[in-house]
Amino acid sequence: MGILSRASYVIRSKVNALLNRAEDPTESLDYSYEQMRDELQDVKQGIADLTTQKKRLEIQKRKLEENVEKHNRQAREAVQQDRDDLARKALEKKKSKMSQIEELEGQIADLNDTQDQLVEKKNKLQNRIEEFRTKKETMKARYEAAEASSRVSEAMTGVGDEMEDVSRSIERAEERTEEMEARAEAMDELEDSGAFEDALSDKDSIDRELEGLSTNSEVDAELETLKGELGKGEPANGDGGATNEEIDAELEDIESEMNADDLEADLDGDAEANLDEELDVELEESESEADEKRN
Repeated sequence: MGILSRASYVIRSKVNALLNRAEDPTESLDYSYEQMRDELQDVKQGIADLTTQKKRLEIQKRKLEENVEKHNRQAREAVQQDRDDLARKALEKKKSKMSQIEELEGQIADLNDTQDQLVEKKNKLQNRIEEFRTKKETMKARYEAAEASSRVSEAMTGVGDEMEDVSRSIERAEERTEEMEARAEAMDELEDSGAFEDALSDKDSIDRELEGLSTNSEVDAELETLKGELGKGEPANGDGGATNEEIDAELEDIESEMNADDLEADLDGDAEANLDEELDVELEESESEADEKRN
């Protein structure tokens, strides 16, 4: 097989495969049905034309028959008038018309036979078309049912072209989502590790550790100061230190003593001024001591 022959064979094979994939059986059946209807219409048209031709011959035959009667009358009149010559001419024309009539009758008979054959063929073709139409509708219904069943099966199993695209879209979405989640986790991890600060700062790891230690020391010192202000710090003698409750109780005792002293001062009017001064001084000292203990 030569190159051109192989190329021609391959091209024909490709074209045939494309046509097979593009062919719709329902459309092919409808097209075949229309072709058969066109053939039936041609047969009907042929019968009509044949009938028309036969009618023309019959009309011509009737005219010839009328001429035969006419020539026959002419011959009789000529004989009655002793015109044998005219009678002879009339009879000759009559004979000619009779010959034409015989010829026309033969043609009409042939046309009748042809017409009968065409009518018979037309009836057979019409019956065939009706049978084909019934079969065509049945085949179309079966094909459409099979096609619908195939689409449903492909949708259920996910092997169809469209479902394959949908499945692939879901896979791509899942892959993209996982990629974005991994990227978000990586960003959080880099941020916690200080990698972003590394990129924005010219300090090395030692500088950052020293700064961290200095910051921790400052925080510890500030915490101790805060504890000392709130009375949470540890005293130097190892005791737990005076609590706020103890300080408040001591202040209440001082106030009770001051109230008792006030009563005595009321009884002793002469020593009132001196006692007030002493109490004020003592109260101020007590409050100072309490504040110092709280601090």
